[in-house]
Amino acid sequence: MKKIIFIISIASTLSLTSCEDMFEPAIENILDIETAYDRPLYAQGLLLNGYTRVPTNSWSFNDVATDDAVTNERASDYQKIATGQWTAVNNPFDQWRNSKSAIQYINNFLALTDKVKWASTESVTAMFNDRMKGEAYGLRALFLFHLLQSHAGKTSSGEFMGVPIILEHEVLSSDFNHKRATFEACMKQVYADIQNAEDLLPLDYEDISSDSQVPAKYQTLGIKMDDYNRVFGTHFRLRMTKRIAQAIKAKAALMAASPAYASGNSTTWADAANYAGLVIQQKGGITGIDPQGTLFYQQNSVNAMNEGRNTSEILWRVDRGDVSSNLEADQFPPTLFGRGRINPTQNLVDAFPMANGYPVTDIANSGFNAQAPYENRDPRLKQYILVNGGTSGVNNMAINTTVNSPTNDGLNKVETSTRTGYYLRKLLRQDVNLNPSSTSGQYHITPRLRITEIYLAYAEAANEAWGPTGTGTHSFSAYDIIKAIRIRAGVGITNGDPYLNQVKNDKELMRQLIRNERRLELCFEGFRFWDIRRWNKNLTEAARGVNIQNNSYTIFNVENRVYEPYMQYGPIPYSEILKYSNLEQNMGW
Repeated sequence: MKKIIFIISIASTLSLTSCEDMFEPAIENILDIETAYDRPLYAQGLLLNGYTRVPTNSWSFNDVATDDAVTNERASDYQKIATGQWTAVNNPFDQWRNSKSAIQYINNFLALTDKVKWASTESVTAMFNDRMKGEAYGLRALFLFHLLQSHAGKTSSGEFMGVPIILEHEVLSSDFNHKRATFEACMKQVYADIQNAEDLLPLDYEDISSDSQVPAKYQTLGIKMDDYNRVFGTHFRLRMTKRIAQAIKAKAALMAASPAYASGNSTTWADAANYAGLVIQQKGGITGIDPQGTLFYQQNSVNAMNEGRNTSEILWRVDRGDVSSNLEADQFPPTLFGRGRINPTQNLVDAFPMANGYPVTDIANSGFNAQAPYENRDPRLKQYILVNGGTSGVNNMAINTTVNSPTNDGLNKVETSTRTGYYLRKLLRQDVNLNPSSTSGQYHITPRLRITEIYLAYAEAANEAWGPTGTGTHSFSAYDIIKAIRIRAGVGITNGDPYLNQVKNDKELMRQLIRNERRLELCFEGFRFWDIRRWNKNLTEAARGVNIQNNSYTIFNVENRVYEPYMQYGPIPYSEILKYSNLEQNMGW
């Protein structure tokens, strides 16, 4: 018999418990699967298991496995794999267990949802069933994407393989010894699930104001405004929507069209551009860009996101939850009572251009001054990275990261000091106070999808498909997108950004600029590792820092990156290879 298991906590005291009760076993709360047909909350619990397992529910800070950051947390699994300890047994990038478990719950849900009495009337039940099936399909596509990102690759036979495609709920008697499907078949399944989600879900969850706004397919069922809002209204704003599903499709297509994956499937750069372009067009095109999007984590933006609302920057996010100071406690420098865990590298600092738009390496045009390296830079540099002399915390304290700093914020002063000469500033609420005498927390939000990610996906794909100024069927080009993003950041606004105008005539130079803008805009959000791999770029660039002493800036290697060529693709877990003879490992692992 198939079961759903629910764990409840029962508080009791000996004074209220008879001797018979103490020795009679309690009735376990183990319910037959059929019970869910009349208890919709039980059935919905299966679907909610998918939401709780979304990998971007929290910050991974896997940036420390790349050239963007190091950590002073010596037990970090990401640091270990970056320094030569990545194996099919030790793999913090593993999604095999998490995403496959989520898909198992989702498949279980899909197997029973048509039989669940979601409401007292058949018409409202039909709407609830549509919505939650749509959510399930969208989530299943998302988890399959994460499985492919972590585990797809070329086998020793040269085939480009994905993961097993499991569309049925598995039980104890099922045959779990599945072969891996091709990468192409997996991508087709992602697209099929997205299409199902699009067919069943609204673009967003918002209340309608009249019966005439009820979609035609529900008007034929006699549905009125109040019942429609009950199912598709504002109460469900943080759940999967058609818009979110479309963004997941764009995200998956960008990966599939990239150099490391293109040989294994039929997704083209034009496909990826079109999928992203649709999402952008529905958000208002270029004019839809959020002017405060670079600071989505700060007070004004976070406070606006109450009752499930989003700013125009955020497509999908985790609930704000309770006020907290955990993120700041991990990342603030020591003098602000933090542990300084994530240390941005000189590599990343060098990637920020000057405010006039020129790279710092273009000495003739940029005006870069090696003796004042943080002046006249892209404003995002000091927004995202705490540099020497930068301010942080509720009192705007100046932070001294020099070798001879009188505080523990100096380079390598104590275990919680920076190892690179820099501390993290992005994602942190500067109005959090960690002083034990007056500790205060604040609301935080963690995006699952930002519209800026989709803007950058379009720019990358459109440049590859049609060149820097080509638009395909859209009204905007890669050049238009990057120009808007740089203007928002405050780059090139006083001189017309001549560097951008220079590279718009060269696809290769525009490619480099787009990739760099993606690096800057999405830093510390868990993108860099995956981007380097899908671009077939070098993972082994050493992480560098800066030694500041007597106004002299000396660049030095902080930590080498040790990766082998076969690590372009991640492994299938070794335990799964041992258990199932039909699973073939990726080459090299």
